[in-house]
Amino acid sequence: MRLRIACAFVMLAAGSAWAGTVQNTVYGTTKDGATVHVFTMTNSHGMRAQVLDYGGVICDVEAPGRDGKLVNVILCQKDLAAIEATGPMSALTGRYANRIGHGVTIDGKHYDLAQNPNGVTLHGGPPPYSRRILQTVGTFQHASDAGVTLRLNSPDGDQGFPGAVTIDVTYTLTDSNDFRIDYKATTDKTTVINLTNHTYYNLAGNGSGNIENQVMTVFADQVTPTDPYQVPTGEFTNVAGTPFDFRTPTPIGAHLRSADPQMLIGRGYDHNYVLRKSRPGALDLAARVTDPKSGRTLELSTTEPGVQVYSSNNLNGGIVSAAGTTLRATDAIALETQHFPDSPNKPNFPSTLLKPGETYTSTTQMHFTVQ
Repeated sequence: MRLRIACAFVMLAAGSAWAGTVQNTVYGTTKDGATVHVFTMTNSHGMRAQVLDYGGVICDVEAPGRDGKLVNVILCQKDLAAIEATGPMSALTGRYANRIGHGVTIDGKHYDLAQNPNGVTLHGGPPPYSRRILQTVGTFQHASDAGVTLRLNSPDGDQGFPGAVTIDVTYTLTDSNDFRIDYKATTDKTTVINLTNHTYYNLAGNGSGNIENQVMTVFADQVTPTDPYQVPTGEFTNVAGTPFDFRTPTPIGAHLRSADPQMLIGRGYDHNYVLRKSRPGALDLAARVTDPKSGRTLELSTTEPGVQVYSSNNLNGGIVSAAGTTLRATDAIALETQHFPDSPNKPNFPSTLLKPGETYTSTTQMHFTVQ
């Protein structure tokens, strides 16, 4: 039986006149002396979400379990000093999220981009969006939602990409217990764009241990397999009969140690799933994750055609969570809603071109329930 979070908060909300609220406070100061702010959103059920203007980091989304206890289900470090020291988690990623192999060619001109020794550009390359302070466009609070819009101005040539791009990202917490991210971008020169938030989820709570017993469904019949450097080959592979089959609810750890060649390349899950879409750009359900012990459930919807499922394989104990525990591989599942990796070099993949006069839009919605 599935209950909405509101049911778990009947006693908390009783007699309360709360509406959607957002507060802007100082979070800390960077080592370079810049002030960082945190935007705290609440809804009428007591649910809370927090976003930093540093990298658009989502540092807190609190959801209750069957006992009504609020737990932060997003992985983040304890403070700004820790975030700067070890790198932001659950942050804005672009100009092109995921991987591009050997640069891009746009309107007949080739752009090499910043590449590793294998010719791969990861998450746009340096300087990363995740380490930039975004401008505050404004906050809003209504009877049923509250949020903030942050802006990043990415100049022509930034990370090697053409075009001056203006990116607005709006974070909203609703009374329906949805935490939503809306992206909008424009350019003055034809470019490619693929934005996401590299959100790490653990439905048992930040720093609570591994997610291998949490149960996941991904609404996809295919993945895009990769070469040894994790750049898609351009093929589509059916998930049936493979470790990538999450078409029905399956513990995340059930096939995590498979010797499938693709699992060896990624050292676990680090693959783009081709989502079933009712139509291009529709806000469709992409994935569902449930923590059986607490009942906390995430239902993730997106307008994007793909989602990168990543079992946090690179966490190695070098990052301390806000809960004070070290973070290790499989301590979270990242679900990065996106266009496909290396789409600019794969004509059979959905296009990621953005031209002057056009507006890029994308929405990702996290709905939290109790199962």
